[in-house]
Amino acid sequence: MFQEQRREKILELLRENGSCRVQELSALFHVSEPTIRQDLETLEKTHSVTRQHGGAFITGYASFTDKMKLEHTEFMEEKQRIGAKAAEFIKSGDSIILDSGSTLTELAKCLMDRKSLNIITTAINITLILGAEPTNHIILAGGELKAPTLSVTGEKAAVMFKDIYAEKLFLATGGFSLTAGLTYPGISDLPLKQAMINSAHTIFLLADSSKLEKIYFASLNCQKKINYLITDDGVDPAYVKSLNDLGIEVIIC
Repeated sequence: MFQEQRREKILELLRENGSCRVQELSALFHVSEPTIRQDLETLEKTHSVTRQHGGAFITGYASFTDKMKLEHTEFMEEKQRIGAKAAEFIKSGDSIILDSGSTLTELAKCLMDRKSLNIITTAINITLILGAEPTNHIILAGGELKAPTLSVTGEKAAVMFKDIYAEKLFLATGGFSLTAGLTYPGISDLPLKQAMINSAHTIFLLADSSKLEKIYFASLNCQKKINYLITDDGVDPAYVKSLNDLGIEVIIC
């Protein structure tokens, strides 16, 4: 991997996770720790990155938790439509798994009139939104904090799903590819996403069309386990056919 490519992927990781440690980045990209420090020094000069002892964090890190603010707020009109359409598949009393992120947050906002939902989620803000309904039963998975998405990730979060089986999973992704499947900026999400998929009967992938054929560093090759893709009308009809050929029903809103 070239130097500029590595730095771009480090920046993607910082924007997704909020912070990264030099030791972890060194192991991830198979380069020395001094090389990673040089990368972070360059990113600090050219992007909204602040170095600290042993790593770096995205500038404005505290604002995510202080203001319950999400990092990824582009394509909000599409995400609101996707969230509203996904909500049509959830009725009071359902057992569901809710992923995290801006699209899933829009879904949660559309569920505030549902009662007696059994929910397990990785999202702190979604827990607070749906926890306002006293008849809902909510389990918040524990794990490593990802401030930009107000969520948790990692192996410990994945363990929470070991004895869980839900009717429906509403899943988010960094990108989706016909060949690579679900793709994410960092590998810490992979065991968690796999555990969520294994714990659900029906899987809904919520992704606006900008994420289709967007390939990040880490991939989860599980295309055939996805039952439905809910996306916006920016998706190409030929791409819809390719998804149908994989057994994925596409719902356009």
